[in-house]
Amino acid sequence: MTRTPLFRSPSRRRRVFAIGAIIAAATIVVPTAANAAVNLALSDNGGAVRNTGDKTQEVRSAINGNAAKNVILLIGDGMGDSEITVARDYQYGAAGRFPGIDALPLTGQYTTYSLYKDGVNKGKPDYVPDSAATGSAWSTGTKTYDNAISVDINGKPQQTLIEIAKANGFKTGNVSTAEIQDATPAVEVAHVASRSCYGPDTVACGADALAAGGLGSISEQLIGTRPDVTLGGGSTTFEQTAKAGQWQGKTLFQQAKDRGYQVVTDAAGLKNVRAADQTSPVLGLFTPGNFPTRYAPTTATIGGADAAPVTCQPNPDRLSTDLSLASLTTKAISLLQNKQGGKGFFLQVEGASIDKRDHSADACGQIGETVDLDEAVQAALAFAKKDGNTLVIVTADHAHTSQIVDSTPPTSLSTALTTKDGTTLKVSYGTSAAGGSQQHTGTQLRIAGFGPGAANVVGLTDQTDNFFTMANALRLDRNTAALSNQARASVARGTVRAGDTVTVSAKRFTGDRQVSATVRPGAIDLGQKDVIDGALEFSFDAPTKAGSYSVTLTGAQSGHTETVTFSVR
Repeated sequence: MTRTPLFRSPSRRRRVFAIGAIIAAATIVVPTAANAAVNLALSDNGGAVRNTGDKTQEVRSAINGNAAKNVILLIGDGMGDSEITVARDYQYGAAGRFPGIDALPLTGQYTTYSLYKDGVNKGKPDYVPDSAATGSAWSTGTKTYDNAISVDINGKPQQTLIEIAKANGFKTGNVSTAEIQDATPAVEVAHVASRSCYGPDTVACGADALAAGGLGSISEQLIGTRPDVTLGGGSTTFEQTAKAGQWQGKTLFQQAKDRGYQVVTDAAGLKNVRAADQTSPVLGLFTPGNFPTRYAPTTATIGGADAAPVTCQPNPDRLSTDLSLASLTTKAISLLQNKQGGKGFFLQVEGASIDKRDHSADACGQIGETVDLDEAVQAALAFAKKDGNTLVIVTADHAHTSQIVDSTPPTSLSTALTTKDGTTLKVSYGTSAAGGSQQHTGTQLRIAGFGPGAANVVGLTDQTDNFFTMANALRLDRNTAALSNQARASVARGTVRAGDTVTVSAKRFTGDRQVSATVRPGAIDLGQKDVIDGALEFSFDAPTKAGSYSVTLTGAQSGHTETVTFSVR
């Protein structure tokens, strides 16, 4: 008798598959995120899985090769993989998830080493970097030495993303929970050889000081760089007095106000700010130094992980929630977004004290700051998903020293914490003794992205790649000097009487942030003016001697010159 092949009949083939599927469903559990979290214990088969199924289509849909209108870069200072895991385990449990940090669909790793500045190893890798070198790397695309703020290993200034984005017509913002002069926010607005060059009183400024003919301290350069929105701490430095230049003898706060800044120092003042642009940029400094942390500090000790585990407590000194990092991020986005179309914005946001509390072996301090950053990431993602044209990148500058350990180390500092799971998490700090500063580490870091251009964070990249990922996403023209080539200048009246007011106007100096003016003959220095959306104006009294005169305008950044003439009768 001839047998019919099992799958010759389509109807029978369907029945066999259906029976097989029923049998499989009865014997195999395929967990989803929901039943892993609700119906299954962690000890059950599949109870700890995070995947909801095949990710192929999800990853495909996350890849967007279009240009971005906006870029938001969020930095967790010192937020290595270990710091993320410590905070996640404590706040959400081992099977938990950060709603922001863990929600970005495309992830990779990047290397962070710096370079030696001089000696026989000049230009070679320094495997454990600091925040100045790492921030300079993503801000400028150039590797440099520890302590450097956006200068290369030879001390040459390197253009930053904020400077380039401004020249290309984008609005810019810089937010931090640290002093705004600290390394990470500083790399976007200044160029100094030493990261400690905070203000005009800082001896370490050396040749960078205005009085020495340099570009000035970080705070002074920040005013001149003129981001549309600057929010953070560090008001103490702005009370210092300029030692040279046009504002010599005035405090930096006075200088900022003279140059058109809206200066705010508390939540009420920030709430009242309705707009921010180059005519009226916002400088919000809410603390004398760094922001207080979310959680009160804990102190790791030798044998501390054998003590009774602790629960992190709210810090009574923490600023109000309307000055939290998430609130500042939301406010910055609202001030920067262009609702009328046109160019977008670049915004850098830093959660600064993950690093600072890690240095102090303060587990609760660093955990709270990681949670704060995650809330800022959530705010950025909410905007980006609604906007549809925003690249969000979340990463860190360097890794740090905290480690989750199995048993209490006999020689290093440690702390025991009671986590969301109700079990004990032991955190060890093994790179410095009590009272010392824990060290950075040289491991690669997580980088994650969402939106146009985010696919470029996937795989193993270097920190300098991040600069090009963001610059390319915004289609920035990095030859900013050439952007002033179309500059034009004019004089209101070609002939004036002695002592009359002469007004010289210029436009399209878009590649410059300041322009200087000189009257000849006589080499009369008219000082510098801030360029506002490519335009500026000089007004001065005409010379008393009759004759022909010229006014030469020179772009401080591009070197481009424009000359106009007038006569005195």
